[in-house]
Amino acid sequence: MERQGTLYIVATPIGNLGDMTQRAIEVLRQVDCIAAEDTRHSAPLLRHFEINQTLVAYHEHNEREMAKTLLARLQSGQSIALITDAGTPLISDPGFQLVRAARKAGISVVPIPGPSALTCALSVSGLPCDRFVFEGFLPAKAAARRSRLESLRVETRTVVFYESPHRVQETLSDLVDIFGKERHAVLARELTKIHEVIYSATLADLVILVDSDPNQRRGEFVLLVEGALEIEDVDHQEAKRVLEILLQEVSTRQAVELSAKILGVPKNILYEIAIHSEEAKENYS
Repeated sequence: MERQGTLYIVATPIGNLGDMTQRAIEVLRQVDCIAAEDTRHSAPLLRHFEINQTLVAYHEHNEREMAKTLLARLQSGQSIALITDAGTPLISDPGFQLVRAARKAGISVVPIPGPSALTCALSVSGLPCDRFVFEGFLPAKAAARRSRLESLRVETRTVVFYESPHRVQETLSDLVDIFGKERHAVLARELTKIHEVIYSATLADLVILVDSDPNQRRGEFVLLVEGALEIEDVDHQEAKRVLEILLQEVSTRQAVELSAKILGVPKNILYEIAIHSEEAKENYS
C-alpha cells in the first residue's frame, strides 16, 4: 500500500515577521506543496525565509473543489502545508473542508502552532480569558448583524469579534444600542505591526474614538467585549433605583429596556427586579 502524505496546518505571522517559528520554516521548506489563501500575499513571506516550494491557491471561492484535488495529492504520498494570509488557518479562514476530508481519509493532520490574532488580543485585553466566545466576523448586513448581537446580549463570557475597517463604526454603534453604552470593551488594531494600538474603554467611548479619528478606522481589528453580568453580580439596589425613576414616566417594558442600556444589565434580570416592585405591577404592560 502506498504511503500517504501529511497535511500540516501552519501558522504564519499576523504582522511581525519575527513571530515566524523555526519549526514552521522547516516544515514549509520540506513539504511538496504549500496551499495558500492568497498566493500573491504569501509569496513575499516565503521569499523572505527562502522557502521555494510550489504554491497553489486555496481560498473560500475554490475550497470545495481544491479540497478534493489536495486530498488526492495527499493520498498519493505528497505532504502539503496549509497557510492563510496571516495567523492560524481555519480561524475565520479557509481550511475546514480540507482538514475534515483528510481526517476522514485517515491522513495525518499535524498542527504547527504560532501566531493568532484571537489569542494575541485576548492575552492583553485585561478581560476574563478563562471562558470566552469567538464569533469571528459578524454579518455584513445591518439586520443580520444586529440579530446576531441580540443573541449574544446576555452572554456572560467575554465575546470576541474580528472586524474590518469599513464596518467597525457600524458594529460599535450596534453594540452600544444592544449591549449598552457602559459595557466595557477592548479594541485591538494592527496587532504586532508598527501602528499597533490597544484601547480599553466603554463601548460609548470607543464609538467616540473611532468616529473622531479616521486613523482609528484603518487596519485589522479584534474587538473584545466584556460578558454580561451574572445575576449575583448585579447591583440590585442601583437597578431598582433606576427602574423606579423610569417607572414614573414610562411602562415597565420601556423602563426595563432603558435601564438595560443605562446599566448594561441583561433585560431578563431587570424584569425580575421590576415585577417585584408595586409600582411595576401597576404599570406592567
